[in-house]
Amino acid sequence: MGWTRGWNARGLALAAGAMAGLAHPPFGILPGLLGYALLLALIDAPSPHPLRSALLRGWLAGVGYFAVGMWWITEPFMVDAKEQGWMAPFALVLMAGGLALFWGAAALLHRALKARGAASVLVFAGCLAGFEWLRGHVFTGLPWDLPGETWRAGSWPSQAAALVGAYGLTWITVAIAASPSILVQADATWRAKIVALSSAAVALAGLYGYGLARLDAVVKPQPGAPIIRIVQANIDQKEKWRPENLSLILDTYTNLSRRKAAVQPSIVIWPEGALPAVIDEMIAPGSPYASRLRDAVAPGQTLLMGANRAETGPTGTRYFNSLVAFHREAGALRVTGVYDKHHLVPFGEYMPAADFATKIGFRSLVHMPDDFTAGPPAQPIAPWGVPAVQVLICYEALFPGVTRLGGARAGLRPAWILNISNDAWFGAGSGPLQHLNIASYRAIEEGLPIIRATPTGVSAVIDAYGRISSGAKLNPGDLGVIDASLPPALERTSFSRLGDLLFGIMLLLSGTTALADRYRRS
Repeated sequence: MGWTRGWNARGLALAAGAMAGLAHPPFGILPGLLGYALLLALIDAPSPHPLRSALLRGWLAGVGYFAVGMWWITEPFMVDAKEQGWMAPFALVLMAGGLALFWGAAALLHRALKARGAASVLVFAGCLAGFEWLRGHVFTGLPWDLPGETWRAGSWPSQAAALVGAYGLTWITVAIAASPSILVQADATWRAKIVALSSAAVALAGLYGYGLARLDAVVKPQPGAPIIRIVQANIDQKEKWRPENLSLILDTYTNLSRRKAAVQPSIVIWPEGALPAVIDEMIAPGSPYASRLRDAVAPGQTLLMGANRAETGPTGTRYFNSLVAFHREAGALRVTGVYDKHHLVPFGEYMPAADFATKIGFRSLVHMPDDFTAGPPAQPIAPWGVPAVQVLICYEALFPGVTRLGGARAGLRPAWILNISNDAWFGAGSGPLQHLNIASYRAIEEGLPIIRATPTGVSAVIDAYGRISSGAKLNPGDLGVIDASLPPALERTSFSRLGDLLFGIMLLLSGTTALADRYRRS
């Protein structure tokens, strides 16, 4: 078949990955999921150099997938285009090409296992899902747009994440989507074709049926739930770090925080790095900003504020990307809790191999005198007057299981998740909308509501099913506040209890299928 050879096959592999990428929100072109079937057909096609062809085709598909999903990676470099803009094309090429290596390796492994017929689909699902798990863990991990997160969060199919997590849903999604590839396998019997396609149809119906049943449950309002105000000040990233704008930015947050409401919020939330300053300097005695920051909230209110903070010790000053909880007493703000971001963004918040990178002209994108320092592993915090909360700062919301593991460390299940993020870095394109969808999967997995605060959008109140509460959303470019009652938590989900155990069983099924198929054909 000519389409499985040479440049035709390479172009189709690139297109297959792009199709799969376009299936993700905000594009939502779900027929693009057939890109996985096209990729599997290309990997399994006869070739004089099968392993080499599989590696190249898998890598090209990954390039297409990540180029579609992560083109926004160029945006942070354009904030300071004069100094950093030259790095933007290198960032996109290196990001897409580097992450695509995981897809290339998955394709290589699949072809090496030589599974055929219906077994090929399950083996391919295991290979790709397994390497997606590795993508989320090695070299600090970057699980942006896992195939299992293709489904819009809050939809029927997305609810399976409560059972098996995003990695388990990746295995299921790939297995379903890749099954039509068996139609072009020359040596596949009609029985094998019927088994593969009917099994995929049943699995897809199961995804929708389980989600329908789960979302049909009646959610009882949480008695005495706190009223939360999310502040979205719509501060452009290019203007934020000009020293002369600090006063205006503080006034904007203050005016929005003090806006009158029918019911006074008890918790006010500002996003990641809300103010372009070190918070320790702003609240220090004698600072002209201390009283203004105090007056941003009313007596009795708690301010949960994304802030850059500093600690000075014997080895010098360390900087942290943090959430600081302030409680307003009669005449002062009192710090009642601090969470320091643990999972920092490579190249964005710290520079790997910093000495070498500095010599060749690279540095991290933080507007601090030095890189950020990682805080301790995530655990929930319980500031005064605030239900126990697991804070996830920006990038941390990409990782399944952080809240589950944090609760295990503390011996405490939080009542909610707070995701503060500076999505202004992502520009006004698909990045903020993708980040919203990804973060919402953490709610489904844990059965906990998420409050999401960003400076430029998307800010939202998300229930424990991953759905945005009615009217509780501020889009990119909006300036305003969201006042809403904290949605209730659900009973612990299977994923929150078992983690990736069920996903591990799926990988074991793929491996067993590969061995059984090889034994059958030997």
